[in-house]
This record gives sequence, C-alpha cells and structure tokens, in this order.
Amino acid sequence: MFLFCLLYNIVLTISAIILLPVILIAFLIKPKLRAGFFKKLGFYNFKKLNRNKKTIVFHAVSVGETNALEALIKRTRNEFPDANIILTTTTRTGQEIAHKKLKDTVTEITYFPYDLAFSILSFLKNAKPDVILIAETEIWPDFVYISNKMNIPVYIVNGRISPHSYNGYKKFSFFFKPVLNLYKGILMQTEADAQRIRDIGANTDKVECMGNLKFDINQNIDEKAIEELKEELQPSRLIIAASTHKGEDEIILKAFTDIKKEFPDTKMMIAPRHPERYAQVEELIKNTGLQYGKRSAKDNFSSNDIIMLDTMGELMKMFSVCDFAFIGGSFSTTGGHNPLEANIWGKPVISGDCVFNFKDIYAYLTKTKAATLVTTGEELKTEMKKLLSDRTYYEAACADALKIFEENRGAVDFVINVLKNNTRL
Repeated sequence: MFLFCLLYNIVLTISAIILLPVILIAFLIKPKLRAGFFKKLGFYNFKKLNRNKKTIVFHAVSVGETNALEALIKRTRNEFPDANIILTTTTRTGQEIAHKKLKDTVTEITYFPYDLAFSILSFLKNAKPDVILIAETEIWPDFVYISNKMNIPVYIVNGRISPHSYNGYKKFSFFFKPVLNLYKGILMQTEADAQRIRDIGANTDKVECMGNLKFDINQNIDEKAIEELKEELQPSRLIIAASTHKGEDEIILKAFTDIKKEFPDTKMMIAPRHPERYAQVEELIKNTGLQYGKRSAKDNFSSNDIIMLDTMGELMKMFSVCDFAFIGGSFSTTGGHNPLEANIWGKPVISGDCVFNFKDIYAYLTKTKAATLVTTGEELKTEMKKLLSDRTYYEAACADALKIFEENRGAVDFVINVLKNNTRL
C-alpha cells in the first residue's frame, strides 16, 4: 500500500504541475474555488477543541451532504455531549449551510484538506480525531492511508454509487480496491449500493446497508394537534405552495386560478420563501380576484380561497393537513427545497425540474408517484388536476410517499450504534 500511495502522490504532483496554469486561471475567474485555500493546504488552528475530550470528525462535500448529515450530527451531540465535533466541507456553499444549521451544535467548522500528505498531516495533528465519518462516496487515497497509519478509523456513511458511476469505478477497481479496504466501515444507502461497492473491491465484511440519512426526519405534531389545526383552518381540499421564489408565485397562482373553475372546493396556502416578499406576493394574490387571508391574522378557509402563510416555523406542520404540495425553488435557479417535509405526512409533491439541491432525493421519489417533476406551468396544472380528479392515482401517490420512508428510515440509529461500538469513543 505504501508503494501504491507513493505512485499516487507522484502522479498527483505531476498532474498539478502540468495543470498549474489552468488551476491559477480558474482561481482567478471563479472566486468560489479559492474558498478555504490556505486551510485546505494545512493551515489549521482549532482553538475551541477541548484536548481532554474525544473528537469526532464529519465530512460533507457541499450543501446536499451537509443537509444529509444534519440530523446525524445533532443526534451525535445528544449521545456524546462532551465530545468535540468537527464538521468539514469542501465547498464555500457547504460552509455557509454548515454555519447556518450547525454552528451551535458542532465545536468547529472548517474545510477538508487537499489530498496531499502535508495538508492531511497538519489537519490530523491539529484535530487529533478519534473517528472520522465521510458522507457519501468520497474516496481520498492519501487521507484514508495516513489516517489508517495513525490508527484513526475512517468510515464512509450514507454511501451511494449510481449505476452510471459504478461503470467508471469498475474499470479502475485495481486502483480503488486497496483504498476501500483501508476504511474501518463502508455504510451504504441501499443493498444495490452495497453490492456495487463490493464489486469494485471492498471487503464484504466492511460493507453494510444503513439506509439513507436524508429520510430520517420526523413528523413534528401529533394527531390531536392535526385535528386542532384542521378545525382552526377549516380546509376542504388543500394545496400548499411551499417556499416559493420570485417568478414562481405567478405560475402557481395562475394554475390554481384555472383549477378553481373545475374544482371550486379547492383551496391554496402559499408560503413565500423570504419574508421580505410578503407584500409583493400579497399583491399578486389580490390580482387573482379570489378571496384571500393571512395566517398572521388567524384567517381560515371558511370564507377564503387562498391564505398566505406569513408566519415563521409553521410550514412543516401545515403539510399535515394538505392534499398535496408544490415545492418551490424549482422553477427558479435556486435548486429546489426539501420535498420530504411533505412526503413524511404521506403527501405527494410536484416540483419544477430545477432540483439540483435534492437531485438524489428526487431520483428516489420520481421512481414512484411520491413526486413528479414538471417543466412548465401547463404541466403543473395538468398534474394538479390529475391528483384532484383521479382518486386511485392520488391514493397510490400518498402510499408511495409513506413507503419511501418505511424503506429508508433508521439510518441515524444505525450510525449512532456504529459510533457507540467504536472502542476509541
């Protein structure tokens, strides 16, 4: 393995020298590529760590992986309250979401080192981790080799390999096999993912199926509270337009206005993503000519067709009383928002086709009727009509939404048990 890593470093160094002009130009024209450059080189200084405590490192490449790790990291803090927790990302956007969601949970947030020996050694000597968990299928030969030599266990968690990626990995299995077998454990999302990584060369004893972390969310109110919410809102058939962005409100309001002509008992709750847009969205609602109210005024659907959700922290519980939801940020360049917050209630979702923030989740959901992607307002209206008019189709979509969670739940518990059984913690 030493000779393998030596060869890898030689190839990496030569490639870096050859590509240096391209790298420098890329750094100049794309500032986001420079994010964390000096830390990634190895200039780490962890001032908040308690050196008398155990240290757990989580690595998430970018936004999607950080979101996936959120519930696991919070649970880890509860289970290991005295431990240092370091969260690393590769991208600037990953850092931003990490600070937004987890700054009060973890001890340090920083960048993951480049896969160069001096960068890795600096990180490991400064962090002194007792265990490292790397989200999804991030394979860094030098990092796992040096960690292994320092007796630091490294795990892949929430691992996945698509059929397309598998073909590429398989061609270079001679390269990946020795690297994969340096990991303490390789915890994959599905049995199919587990089999693919075994085929690439991972030891069967190291590979387990853990489920998908992104599906480990919970309903946030009970049945009694749901009934009280229904009594308060008095909805009939309710569509929620969730986390809408500029340009999307017009699309969903046009579709809803047309649908009202055919399904007059249908109601809509629209929840703009940003509070500063409330006045603008209210004007758009007013222009529909439909009766509307506001959640902040405690209005209900007894005399209103549309209610704007202009309060904070209530959206997820509102999904419990809707029939289905449109998830915003998907007709814009935002990349979509989390459809699982509606699916957890057994409610199908419709989204535009720009959902790169949750592309792996939608890949699961769109194999079933739990979610549908549309490209235009007309397609949106067609799918909404189908859910409203075809009871068999609607019930199948609801059942698919719940089934997704039944098949994937339990991933957080699985990883926590792995940590509890690790002798270094």
